Amino acid sequence: MSEERKIDKTDKGFPGGRSGGPMGSLGKPVEKAKNFKKTLFRLLNYLKPQRTKFMIVFIFAILSTIFSILGPKIMGKGITKIAEGFGAKMIAQQMHKPVPKLDFEYIGQIVLILIGLYLISAAFSYLQQYIMAGVAQKTVYTMRKEVDEKLSRLPLKFYDARTHGEILSRVTNDVDNISTTLQQSLTQLITSIVTIVGVVVMMLSISSLLTLIVILTLPLYLVVTIMIAKRSQKHFANQQKSLGDLNGHVEEMFAGHKLVKAFGREEESIKTFNSINDQLYTAGYKAQFISGIIMPLMRLVSNLGYVIICVVGGVFATRGTITIGDILAFIQYSRQFTMPIVQTANIANIIQSTIASAERVFELLDESEEVSDDFDAKVIAFPKGNVRFENVDFSYKEEEPLIKGMSIDVKQGNTLAIVGPTGAGKTTLVNLLMRFYEISAGKITIDGVDIREIKRGALRSMFGMVLQDTWLFNGTVMENIAYGREGARSEEVMRATKAAHADHFIKTLPDGYQTLLNEEASNISQGQKQLLTIARAILADPAILILDEATSSVDSRTEVFIQKAMTELMRGRTSFVIAHRLSTIREADLILVMNQGSIVEMGNHNQLLAQNGFYADLYNSQFKGANLGIEVG
Repeated sequence: MSEERKIDKTDKGFPGGRSGGPMGSLGKPVEKAKNFKKTLFRLLNYLKPQRTKFMIVFIFAILSTIFSILGPKIMGKGITKIAEGFGAKMIAQQMHKPVPKLDFEYIGQIVLILIGLYLISAAFSYLQQYIMAGVAQKTVYTMRKEVDEKLSRLPLKFYDARTHGEILSRVTNDVDNISTTLQQSLTQLITSIVTIVGVVVMMLSISSLLTLIVILTLPLYLVVTIMIAKRSQKHFANQQKSLGDLNGHVEEMFAGHKLVKAFGREEESIKTFNSINDQLYTAGYKAQFISGIIMPLMRLVSNLGYVIICVVGGVFATRGTITIGDILAFIQYSRQFTMPIVQTANIANIIQSTIASAERVFELLDESEEVSDDFDAKVIAFPKGNVRFENVDFSYKEEEPLIKGMSIDVKQGNTLAIVGPTGAGKTTLVNLLMRFYEISAGKITIDGVDIREIKRGALRSMFGMVLQDTWLFNGTVMENIAYGREGARSEEVMRATKAAHADHFIKTLPDGYQTLLNEEASNISQGQKQLLTIARAILADPAILILDEATSSVDSRTEVFIQKAMTELMRGRTSFVIAHRLSTIREADLILVMNQGSIVEMGNHNQLLAQNGFYADLYNSQFKGANLGIEVG
């Protein structure tokens, strides 16, 4: 299992993801974009169609925060009124005068105003979240649609150069990261900034000196945050790596648990698990412990600020320069001041990570696409299957030519077998034929028409493929076979399965043709999977067949039936057979022997054996046990 695939697992909500540690994103290494500014503006372009709604969200976020911030100031007026009332009562009692009544009407008005303010703030907050959810989902919907459409236009070389895990991570993890940030972090960022500004204004309206005291505590917050973040980052990195190793080990052990038991390696597997688990425990403990220190230290700094505020405020109150209510309001504002600063730092890290995710998505969207069809591209209505390669050159890299000057003429109904060692260019030949890759020089024609002049969809519909690696999707047996031809009727599917000798085993399944195959079709055997893909190819009724050792996964008895079905299927059709077991292509009309991208020999089975050359060596290495050091297939 590749390290890349392991790391992909840690992106999906495991510890070390977005919310790892009590201090949120501050304690983790932050992934940064290569070009932050360019990617940010490109991402903002996706919000342009939603800009009116986004502006409404922005305004509502400001209004919600303002109404919330006004609360402590107004509450302070009520507390001051109560304090004045109790003070007047005590003075009256000491002087034996009539005790004045507390102004409950004024206090009641304050309470009603507060309730109104907080209700309005909550309403604006609700509307802001509701509208932003729509903005975020619509934006990400557009992005996902573009990514999906892009993937369908990318050439095969894009997929050959990347693991499935990497592509899936961009399509799912990175897009989900953008979605979460748009829906949650942006509104939090707006709210936090407005809160900071609003609280400073309200504190200044109460006391500029007390405000200065609060602001002077900020460097202490920064020092605490930076010192601890630096120490915890390496432990979060180790935690994420260990978690990837652990996930990879567990998946490998579960996938191969039969072999583990068969070879008696359970104890070794447990030892490996325990070793990785110990590393994860150590890294996780240190990361969480060190990052957890920040909140108590920040509370300590905050409490020091409260003490100073209370002492200075008390002195001011005794001098009559500030009221009790304003002191209490100021303490509340000082509490509100520190939290949005921490949130803003957190969100800044999240946005950095999100821009990095967006950059990876945009890299995918910017990938070179398949050469588009010409405006006047042709469609061969009734293809015969005459295939011709004329002086074809091809290379994956310009400096490393793979196929040089290849010329082949395959007539309708002929069977062409392609053999050779691994990396000889057998599969490449088929990929060129179907225009999964573009040739560097020369020409490939079907029925005399250059394949570059044929619409891709029409070209590929001429072919039926049965590959060694089966592909079945999560659906019924009937649906998987019917995938071979759009609009196929059930009776046509059944005729195809009978021709492929798959009808008998299908009827033994729990629900017959309606049996549901799981995602990896692991509820049927490998040989049965192959039979279903052969039935699918038979149903497609193509002009040209491509068979990549289609019977390699079936038993010898089934192989006999399949070969008979294949003989019937190939009658009258041009067939390209990539052969690994040379016994399966002895009846081929023409055998191409390839090595290092070139055709080194050509002829039928008997002619090639008589030449006693490369093909004869390959054949003898399989059937006479000669160890020639050549890997076939």
